[in-house]
Amino acid sequence: MGKVQTIENMSIKKMPVEKVLVIEKLCKSFGDNHVLVDFDLELNKGENVAVLGKSGSGKSVLIKCIIGLLTPDRGRINVLGQNIDEMNIRELDEIRTKVGFLFQSNALYDSMTVRENLEFPLRRHWIKITVAETERKVIEVLNNVGLLHTVDMMPAELSGGMRKRIALARTLILDPEIILYDEPTTGLDPITAKGISNLIKEMGEKYNTSALIISHDMNCIRATSDKIVMLIDGRCYTTGTYEELKENKDPKVKQFFE
Repeated sequence: MGKVQTIENMSIKKMPVEKVLVIEKLCKSFGDNHVLVDFDLELNKGENVAVLGKSGSGKSVLIKCIIGLLTPDRGRINVLGQNIDEMNIRELDEIRTKVGFLFQSNALYDSMTVRENLEFPLRRHWIKITVAETERKVIEVLNNVGLLHTVDMMPAELSGGMRKRIALARTLILDPEIILYDEPTTGLDPITAKGISNLIKEMGEKYNTSALIISHDMNCIRATSDKIVMLIDGRCYTTGTYEELKENKDPKVKQFFE
């Protein structure tokens, strides 16, 4: 008889980690203001990474470089296996359908109903989709953010937290693989901010997305992130979980947790 393998003597093969975003040696300056200096970051599939830094530290500049709204001075940004700096306009538009962007200001169109705001990305990217499928997706994302009853309302009729949820629904309607969150809880009261943080985590698990969360809201970062990247002096100063960084004695790190 052949030798029977036990759990102890069997080698367990780990599945390779899929990197959906890789940033290497990214530099961006505006005159003498060196905003990003050899900045590095990696985001794995299914992971939520928060970028923590002071206001004006370059967090929003980082996001704009990732989606091609700003051109880095040097460095490499690889999104879903493709280098951003090697893409033409058509290729950039195509990759943007796979990368959702939740704006700090929500960026809803005031003249459109909630339904029309949600339908807009589907029309903007020339996605071939039937009227019935469009309606199904609108209903699905509104149900998932708990706001189906707002479908025919105008943005002006919604509270700040509701507008944030609708903006997230509009991001989800394209089934993105990555979502970039730019200060998702800014301007919200603590209770609403907590609800949005919980929703970010919940939607990430439901849609199996990866997320890069730009924020200085420690409660949001603690609730949503698997890992934190600290952006200090334009660089990736250090990384770790919330609890690991909270115990860090470095004054530049410790100031965020006091």
